[in-house]
Amino acid sequence: MTPPDAPFEAYSLDQLRTRTSIKWRMFSPDVLPLWVAEMDAVPVPSVVAALESALESGDLGYAPIDDAYAGSFAAVAVRRWGWTVDVSATVLAADVLAGVRESLLAATEPGDAILLPTPVYHPLVDMPSAIGRRLVTCPLTDEGRLDLAAIEAGLADPSVRALLLCSPHNPTGVVHTAAELSAIAALAAERDVTVVVDEIHALLVPEGTTFVPWLSVSPHGVAVTSASKAYNMAAIKAAIVVAGEGSRDLLERMPEIMRWGASNIGIIAHRAAWDGGDAWIDAVNANIRANVAYLSELLAEHLPEVVYRGQQSTYLAWLDCRALGLGDDPAEVFREKGRVALNPGHEFGPGGEGFVRLNLATSRAVLAEAVTRMAATLA
Repeated sequence: MTPPDAPFEAYSLDQLRTRTSIKWRMFSPDVLPLWVAEMDAVPVPSVVAALESALESGDLGYAPIDDAYAGSFAAVAVRRWGWTVDVSATVLAADVLAGVRESLLAATEPGDAILLPTPVYHPLVDMPSAIGRRLVTCPLTDEGRLDLAAIEAGLADPSVRALLLCSPHNPTGVVHTAAELSAIAALAAERDVTVVVDEIHALLVPEGTTFVPWLSVSPHGVAVTSASKAYNMAAIKAAIVVAGEGSRDLLERMPEIMRWGASNIGIIAHRAAWDGGDAWIDAVNANIRANVAYLSELLAEHLPEVVYRGQQSTYLAWLDCRALGLGDDPAEVFREKGRVALNPGHEFGPGGEGFVRLNLATSRAVLAEAVTRMAATLA
């Protein structure tokens, strides 16, 4: 199987509706689901082959505790970003959120504060309170980028012991520059604050923009990532935590049981994606870029008051709907009146009110129908 030139055009809407994932089962069949981060894409051929082989051979036991997973990630990191990963400074996790959770627990004490730029991926907003820490937020710029002055002000709070970043940033789709990350690294070092970075979208950066790994600019902190998001494998979980040279002690503080969270089938699938999925990810990124342009055209024609800046990464469009007069939760209006399911912006923390997040990893026909339905709610 080879990836099509446009992976999001491989399936009809009727075919997609036979899927059993939450994207397709949360709402009734008359709703177009453009919310949760699942792609309507053909699967990665190397992953299909690896899973078929594992199933046929009955290779369904416990995951090994070795460097194979880290080695596959290290190889793709060199190919894509020129970043050399020290596999001895890594540990497995069940998924990225589990890795982020354990990293924050290792870096902070109960009652400490965690600084988080918002709006941001909503489980990160909920993370501090879930682990007995206090959440301190700081705003992004109007362009959806990291606000260095706001971060510096937040780090001035002595109770802040960790800074949690999303890189590339979800939901704005911004790719942080080396200069931005280096400036943050200097601020964090000055305050002796640990930086934990969710880099799960790192491979979803189309040509023309360069992703900069956190640990390529700083020897301190922790990066957490996985093949699951970029290769559309939310159902097959595994992840990796990578510590900087100056933060290896954090790995030693993580519980041994954490290493048993990843499944063997997840490791098999993720390694197959990293090892043999370059052509597929290139096709996906090209399709994302094309859909960003197409969505911009659709919005300009049907919803010109919606502000959409496009995005440098991810397949998640961040739409400013405040000029439509739909209140803090326009997603509810679009769902109830237009039968289009989007993510409410307010769930992404302060600054998300009046926004929606739209998943554009779908066919042009579905995008056109969705925008048409959204526009009809204003009639």
